[in-house]
Amino acid sequence: MSEYDLVIKGGQVVVPYVGVQKVDIGVQVDKIAAIQRNISTDGAKKIIDASNRYVFPGAIDSHFHIGIYRPLEEDAASESTSAASGGVTTILSYFRTGRDYLNKVGPYREILPELLELSAKSFLVDYGYHLACMTEDHIHEIEWLVTEGGVSTLKYYMFYKLLTLAGATPEANNYLMIDNPVDFGYLYRFMKEVGRVNELYKKNGTISLSVHCENPEIIRATQEEVKANPSGNMMKDYSNARPPWQEELAINEVAIMARYTNCPVNLLHLSSQKAVEAGIDVARRYPEIDFLLEGTLHHLGLSNDMALEQKAKVNPPIRSSADVNFLWNSVLKGTIKTVVSDHACATLEKKKGDLWTSLPGFGGTSLMFPVLVTEGYHKRGLPLHRIAELSSANPARYHNLYPKKGAVMVGSDADFAIVDIDTEKEITLESLYTAQEFSPELGMKFKGWTDCTILRGTVVYEKGAVLGKPGSGQFIKRPVKLHYA
Repeated sequence: MSEYDLVIKGGQVVVPYVGVQKVDIGVQVDKIAAIQRNISTDGAKKIIDASNRYVFPGAIDSHFHIGIYRPLEEDAASESTSAASGGVTTILSYFRTGRDYLNKVGPYREILPELLELSAKSFLVDYGYHLACMTEDHIHEIEWLVTEGGVSTLKYYMFYKLLTLAGATPEANNYLMIDNPVDFGYLYRFMKEVGRVNELYKKNGTISLSVHCENPEIIRATQEEVKANPSGNMMKDYSNARPPWQEELAINEVAIMARYTNCPVNLLHLSSQKAVEAGIDVARRYPEIDFLLEGTLHHLGLSNDMALEQKAKVNPPIRSSADVNFLWNSVLKGTIKTVVSDHACATLEKKKGDLWTSLPGFGGTSLMFPVLVTEGYHKRGLPLHRIAELSSANPARYHNLYPKKGAVMVGSDADFAIVDIDTEKEITLESLYTAQEFSPELGMKFKGWTDCTILRGTVVYEKGAVLGKPGSGQFIKRPVKLHYA
């Protein structure tokens, strides 16, 4: 008699760092209990036939924005559903105080419990948070956030420093709802504290700082140049207004500070050849510092040579096809370690105005496997086990979820995406399961669609039907080796 609550039969299991294996998977309660050939299904409570499909570890979308453009509970419910439909079983979302998100300021000892209370009834998949420190008090809370709050990644937005420097408009200052500068002096103190706390707890996992590396002073000048002499191609104009070399400059600025503060750094959403080359360069110059190079689905799947509308505005911008090819080569070489969506569900209302006043960002989490399978595996020969690493195992390792998440091994959470890598479908809004009213990829054709998503042993999405409900997702404290020892 089978002792399994769930048996996944007949699939090709994609094991990170190993390869593809023809094995079955047995699940007890919410954990992987067995990985072997020909598991008996006698007595199993549920059987999934994965024949002719590939069983990936559930994707971990480690760069997400829940609640930035819509009420948090509403956004979490709809966009975690979108994630589940694409085989994403864990979301790590960025959050900060100030306007948008919860529209308030204060210590995280007060705001984090409120955030988690709202989240507990809203997410369909598992989730965690990266938090941006916006005040000196937040910096002093970092050790508490790690030991009690379950947050091991912090964030700094380089372009926010202009909002609080002398001469900033009252409207800009009001956006962050703070009266302290977040300049490089602030960043120095921020990085020192992250470095100190990392040293204390690094045996449990790396405590790191994520940085949006764009130089706002340069952008202020280059944007005025482009406005005075537009080309007529909006996406190329926007790229020229935030040129790749200012990404390169920003990465070097942050890296030098990381060296002198011993602060691990996640270099987010690298969009261009110059940005990736800068990331490679600083990692070689300062080998004692942990640098993570992150790529996004939209920078890998879109170029400003395409006929894109203003709705594809995002920071950093969509770049040239040459940049896209360089990013893919970096993925193939293993330079870019994680691929994420940077999902931010934007309404058409937020995209109103002209190129310069409409808000940046858009969703894309449900395209994790379609982009990686179509553009990576089919077009460029990216091995399937590398897709499992980029989408699951590496995010789990770098963001302190491993081996609870991101692993196909006995004892790990039974999170899976069962993917058809060959059937091609056209993107429609209905296929994305998002509340967003548009998609830059609308009408494009991809292979690599998820047929079934399993979260901790429970099917939450299957063959177009959403079976999970908001509130079924759990908050995962990080580092898991500290909180789940």
